Amino acid sequence: MMAGGQQPIIVLKEGTKREKGKGAQSNNIMAARAISDAVKSTLGPKGMDKMLVDSMGDVVVTNDGATILKEIDVEHPAAKMIVEVAKSQDEECGDGTTSAVILTGELLKYAGELLEQNIHPTVICGGYKLAAGKAVDILNKMAITIKAGDKKTLKDIAMTSMASKGASGEKELLADVVVDGVTKIAEKINDKTYVDLDNVQIQKKQGGGIANTEIIKGIILDKERVHEGMPKHIKNAKIALVNAALEVKKTEVDARIQIQDPTQLQAFLDEEEGMLRKMVEKIKKSGANVLICQKGIDDIAQHFLAKDGIYSVRRAKKSDMEKLAKATGAKIVANLDGLTSKDLGYAGNVEEKKIGDDKMTFVTDCKNPKAVSIMIRGTTEHVVDELERGLHDALSVVKVALEDGKMTPGGGAAAIAVAMALRDYAPSVGGREQMAIEAFANAIEVVPKTLSENAGLDPIDMMLEIRRAHKTGKKYAGINVLGGKVDDMVKNKVVEPLRVSLQEIEASSEAATMILRIDDVIASKGGGGAPPGMPPGGGGMGGMPPGGMGGMDDY
Repeated sequence: MMAGGQQPIIVLKEGTKREKGKGAQSNNIMAARAISDAVKSTLGPKGMDKMLVDSMGDVVVTNDGATILKEIDVEHPAAKMIVEVAKSQDEECGDGTTSAVILTGELLKYAGELLEQNIHPTVICGGYKLAAGKAVDILNKMAITIKAGDKKTLKDIAMTSMASKGASGEKELLADVVVDGVTKIAEKINDKTYVDLDNVQIQKKQGGGIANTEIIKGIILDKERVHEGMPKHIKNAKIALVNAALEVKKTEVDARIQIQDPTQLQAFLDEEEGMLRKMVEKIKKSGANVLICQKGIDDIAQHFLAKDGIYSVRRAKKSDMEKLAKATGAKIVANLDGLTSKDLGYAGNVEEKKIGDDKMTFVTDCKNPKAVSIMIRGTTEHVVDELERGLHDALSVVKVALEDGKMTPGGGAAAIAVAMALRDYAPSVGGREQMAIEAFANAIEVVPKTLSENAGLDPIDMMLEIRRAHKTGKKYAGINVLGGKVDDMVKNKVVEPLRVSLQEIEASSEAATMILRIDDVIASKGGGGAPPGMPPGGGGMGGMPPGGMGGMDDY
């Protein structure tokens, strides 16, 4: 800015990068599309996986959109916003992350074409908002109700979710495990069903095959019994959950105990032993034969517990204690004086088993467990990790389906139905918004298009065929990826919860409109520069010469 031949006025700090207008928009759109292209090939049962290697050399093999975007370090600010879309989709529904990201990228791609025709970003955003609202109405209308207690449908939903994951080979078995787990922990409050997935404990153990994965009506503790003299297996266990240390209390203040002759020392040790014996007596008196302690158990206390035949575990995690309370019906007691038979929980079996190299405690056959465990097995660490991600997605979709009781057809059927309805709706809006609504309709078709591309089918032929099927009234027609043809998705049992589709549309349209409204990117100097407080050139540690800390002989 020059004012009458004066010096230029510098408003921004030196080294600040600034992009304005169309340049900023096209840059943001390109970054968002780059992110969506990165995950595109992972969509659907025929999608491929990505191998991600971090700076430490740790390897992750996955095709879960949210995991891929979390693991790759994204630098561009607009691309970071797309990563947020995947994150919110993952938190809300647990599945559909790849679809949500691809849809965001596609919405921006079509918006870019409209910008080139000099249509104002606000007009495009307005059109997208109308289209998203209409799409939600259409999905709600086409949603199919899931009858209460319909485990078969829930199993289909779980299998659809896992079809694209590494677990697809054993999806029958895993879907049974998932549905069994979720229905056990579901709670009804005022006629509404709630599922808290924190009550499903997932334990991973390498070794065995995926087929060895099993659900346990109870909890698995990653702990062994504290003393060899304790029984390994207890039937009809009465379980005490104690959040107090079975140790002699040390005084809070500094106290000095002076012992003048040896007899006093013996008396002191006897007193300590007596205290610990009393603690164990209290546990025995309550009728407990299993003790799970959140804190430490002294060696002498271990000896007395073993003598009384009480199976004991120490330093259990707080989260595991809470799950045990839900599974066995026990109350967590913070003071042994208050421990009574009413506080005890029940389990049919408590035993120590060796799984792989580790010994673990299995608390099983609980009467009506409100917390369950899933033991994941797989040949290698990467298989087990990917299996866990697949199970997390499946658990989440079954939870959502159980809570909402609604589902939509998968395989791109819902997307095509929405796209066709939007194309009919666009002319009624008129004006330039009509073009944005039509762009939204084109963008949403990216899901069936990508599904067919990943399956090696011709996307154009498939799109024409699927539209024709919908025109003739086959509203559940979608792409049967495995058969390579257009088919009824509900008959093929390819279904997903309604909430997944709704969240995809809402998250992607909001993120796309947010990115579109940006017309100025002001980036202060950073990125490869030295962090604040360091001299440029940043040599070793804060203001030190590049040599770092000098020779060690200086110290």
